[in-house]
Amino acid sequence: MQTMTIPRRFRGPPNSGNGGYVCGMLARQIAGAAEITLRAPPPLETELGVVEVGTGVCELRQGTATIAVGRAVTLDLSRLERATYAEAVEAAKRTPVKPHEHLLPMCFVCGPDRAPGDGLRLFAGPLLRQDSRGAFAVPWTPDASLAAADGLVAPEFVWSALDCPTGYVSQHDSETGNFNVLPILLGRLSVRIEGRPRPGERCVVTSWKTGCEGRRLIAEAALFGEEEKLLAVGRAIWIVVDRQVQLGKT
Repeated sequence: MQTMTIPRRFRGPPNSGNGGYVCGMLARQIAGAAEITLRAPPPLETELGVVEVGTGVCELRQGTATIAVGRAVTLDLSRLERATYAEAVEAAKRTPVKPHEHLLPMCFVCGPDRAPGDGLRLFAGPLLRQDSRGAFAVPWTPDASLAAADGLVAPEFVWSALDCPTGYVSQHDSETGNFNVLPILLGRLSVRIEGRPRPGERCVVTSWKTGCEGRRLIAEAALFGEEEKLLAVGRAIWIVVDRQVQLGKT
């Protein structure tokens, strides 16, 4: 049985792994596009088992408890929002989640208290173009520490970059412009990777809300490299939870 350990660097809530990173690590076991469903908070610094349970299906387990389930999927988006790097820079300045209001300030992907190079610091904000239809954008220049053996950014960090930007836009009402800072956790992330950026490459992540069903908030995202080349797309389902659940205290 293969194993996986989530280093503390890659946390989302204080004592559990960032959802996008964990999903991306499990997706390494699946060829092509994958859908990962998180069943429980992934513990940090703990040896977890990776078990193949069927063709194109695998589970992340802590003992007999299932932490996440991954499976191969076909992921096609009917909508794709683009933004230039300059537009993404301006959008990030309008991020609605201010540092003092951030519910998880040490999140690997979007935590404002993470140092540059340590965290991704992706603070997505609204695009103001008339045709943006409520989409958000954020610039991303991957750090050298995110490189895989082939010199490109490792796949799990592509997954990570598609994670929190969907969380940001999922809490935004494009019709009213209102934004609610809600305690949410990633429930499911599906990603298709067409290519991976180089460390130091100027990238853009766009995200847009596609719906909500009760406590479930649904959004999609795209990662673009230089010259606006499409590198990856994702679809996320976020779950509104109690604040204590978000912090892992229950």
